[in-house]
Amino acid sequence: MIRPLLTAAFIACPFGLAAQTPVTVALDWTLNTNHVGIIAARDRGLYEEAGLTVEVLPFSDTSSAALVAAGAADFGYLSALAFLSAKAGGADLTALWATMQHETGRLVYNLDNTEIKRPADLSGRTYAGFGSAWEAALIGTMIRHDGGQPEWETVTLGTGAYEALASGAVDFTLEVATWEGVNGRLLGRRQGSFRYQDYGVPDQHNGYIATRAGVLRERPEIVKAFMEATKAGYDWAADHPEEAADLLLKAGDFARPELVHASMQAIIDGGWLRDESGGIGLIRADRFEGMARFLYDSGVLKDQSGQALVWPGDLSGWYDQSWRD
Repeated sequence: MIRPLLTAAFIACPFGLAAQTPVTVALDWTLNTNHVGIIAARDRGLYEEAGLTVEVLPFSDTSSAALVAAGAADFGYLSALAFLSAKAGGADLTALWATMQHETGRLVYNLDNTEIKRPADLSGRTYAGFGSAWEAALIGTMIRHDGGQPEWETVTLGTGAYEALASGAVDFTLEVATWEGVNGRLLGRRQGSFRYQDYGVPDQHNGYIATRAGVLRERPEIVKAFMEATKAGYDWAADHPEEAADLLLKAGDFARPELVHASMQAIIDGGWLRDESGGIGLIRADRFEGMARFLYDSGVLKDQSGQALVWPGDLSGWYDQSWRD
């Protein structure tokens, strides 16, 4: 049974006290290296030291954004698109943390197709997609920015896109460099790639930890305790990627341990986890607002009637890192 944190009978404990406060965290996907700091904080006793008993909820068909907004989870790990879409739609969510400091997604193609050398060459070709409106805005922007005609055929394949690309059944797809990209390299697949941010798409954070605005307002001590312990977990993982991968393997059901280890190393080598100053989990206004503006301007964010939302202007209230003070 999912137990919400803030009930009428709940008595909050200040940060660091021994009494254990129950907290639930919903994940955006099955356990992976994006979540490593949460697992490190839980399994290395950092949450316990902060006075918290943290339950990581199993991934389900209900999105982490919906679970947090409904009060069925106290905190959630959300993809950037999921957070911005839910918040723009009126969900009571506030971002507290950004895991990846730069965009980890990229467009990939099969190197055996020698006719593809730049995004403009994707015009008229076949894309293996995942069914989100964001994909069309992203691909169209990249092709147009490179001087091509934004026209292509889409077949929705989900995770089957990567096998289809490897076999030559489709011409291009999207992947996360720190997971599918690493997996492709381990499998010896010949793939080229284009970074989104090199072709007209703003760089962005990937992976937000969020809570309800009401929790942040009414129980800031719980937010502070949870987030400081979470930060310590990610800091430790960044400094100990091999040990962190081992800890993650013990926590989840992974068919290929080598993928987990290679993914952790790719995150560190790629400079995704820490920003240019060495900070971790920081939300930068330019990256946050740049992607939000792109999604608004592209018509990706819509209301319940399907109408594109109007840019709201100031987004500073969409995120809060006062727990760092």
